[in-house]
This record gives sequence, C-alpha cells and structure tokens, in this order.
Amino acid sequence: MRLPPERFDYSPITARPPWKLPKGARIAVWTIVNIEEWDIEKPMPRGVLSPPQGATVIPDVPNWAWHEYGMRVGFWRMLEALARRRIRATTAINAHVCEAYAPLARAMLDAGWEFMGHGFVQGALHLLPDQRAAIRASIETLRKFTGKKPRGWLGPGLTETWETLDLLAEEGIEYVSDWVNDDQPYEIRTRKGSLVSVPYTLELNDIPMMVIQHHTSGEWLQRAKDQFDRLYAEGARSPRVMALAVHPYISGVPHRIKYFEAVYDYIRKHKGVWLTTGEEIYEWYRSRR
Repeated sequence: MRLPPERFDYSPITARPPWKLPKGARIAVWTIVNIEEWDIEKPMPRGVLSPPQGATVIPDVPNWAWHEYGMRVGFWRMLEALARRRIRATTAINAHVCEAYAPLARAMLDAGWEFMGHGFVQGALHLLPDQRAAIRASIETLRKFTGKKPRGWLGPGLTETWETLDLLAEEGIEYVSDWVNDDQPYEIRTRKGSLVSVPYTLELNDIPMMVIQHHTSGEWLQRAKDQFDRLYAEGARSPRVMALAVHPYISGVPHRIKYFEAVYDYIRKHKGVWLTTGEEIYEWYRSRR
C-alpha cells in the first residue's frame, strides 16, 4: 500500500507534546475563500441544476452562471464582510483567475490576503495531460501577479494523484491542505524533503454542507459554533486549528451571507483566538519544530 505509510506516520493527538500558538492562543482559525474559474466549454465541476432528461450539455448555462454569480456579486459581499471585521483570508485560487478576473484578484491582493495555489483552472488533477506543467504554470502565474511565490497548495476538489505531493515539493510548495485528517499540522514526506499539512475541512466546507447535503442556510452558523466551541475547549490543553472553507457562489448569496458574518462575530467574542492565514500557521509550526 503506497499511501499513507510512506508519507506520514500514525500519530494519536493525545500522545503528542503540546505546541504553542502566538500570545498563548487556544485556537488558530483560518478562512479559505476558494476562487475558481470554470471553463464554459467543458462539463461543469459541479452543479445545482440537473439538465432535462439527464443529458450532459455544453454549454451548461445555468450551472456556469451559478458559479459566475459568485465572481460578479457574491465575492464582493464576502470581501466586505471580512474587511469590516479586519480579517485577512487565504484564497485558494485557480491561477488563471488573475487574468480572467483581474479586478477580483487585485481586490484580494490589495486586502492583503494570502494567495494559495489551487490549480490553473478548476478541474481534477487526474485529468491533466501534464500535471507538473500545470502546477508550475499555476505557481509562476501567482508569483508574477502577487510578487511572491505561493507557499501553500489546495488541490482542485482536493484531488491528488500518487505523485502530486512529490511534484509540489519539487516545485517549491511548502504546505498542503488536502489531507483533512487532523486538528493540528503535521509533516508529510516527499522525494524532496517534507511538506507540512495545515488542517483544512470538509464538514465546514459550504460545498458538502449546502450543495451536497442540502442543509438550510442557518446550519452553517450552528455547525461552525459547535465546532469552534469544542476545539476552543480542547485548545486549553493543546492548541487546535479550525478551517472555514467557503465559495462566493455559495456563501456569498443573499440568503447565506448573514450566517457567514455571524460566525466571525461569534468567534471574535472569545479571547485566545488567532484569526490568521494558512501561511502564518505553517510558519509558526515550522519555527517551533
């Protein structure tokens, strides 16, 4: 079996020495805003409306437009909500967004957000004819746009092939978030040294919650509060990491945005919370190792 034994060791959280967060924080909370470009000439990465008679249609106008609403409208609601609360986010961004949606990408750069690699355009890495070339193009495009090389990577749809981790390390990526199997960072072995896994989330990701599981809009707030409360309590003994993963075409719509805002208003009432980015969590973990 190739994974995970060759990549990382099993580590029960109860057997680890405690680590420290800045200013004695109990919990690090980071926000990942997934900014994607969908190619209208291909089948959509996901959909909210099935076509009549179960056909696969191109162009898939309603589902492409559903996503595009997030780029034209939903993103700007989320940007304002975070800016009003002085929260810097991490954007997991398809690199071609920097060209196709330049004003949006510029707004995130001006807001001081971290840019995290998320492929070139949205689609599974398994379907690419040359995965290394796509990773390299993604990194280089983000470097040119932001002035710095991205340090983190989130696979489109959290997809990885057997060789993805090695390719990422060889191209200079330092942390990944595809492995949603822990509440603390840990190291992943590759052909070229180690990567750090910074905890991401499926169950506080608005795609599974809203598009797949079809929860009501208010469930986002309740689940986020319940998750935070438990991790905050456990963090008194050994700090935890909590991720909030959102998409503008889902969390940025009018009937969900108030719940998105309410999550941060609830979290900010607590002491000992580090509202941060994936890069800062990675740097802190590395410095303490």
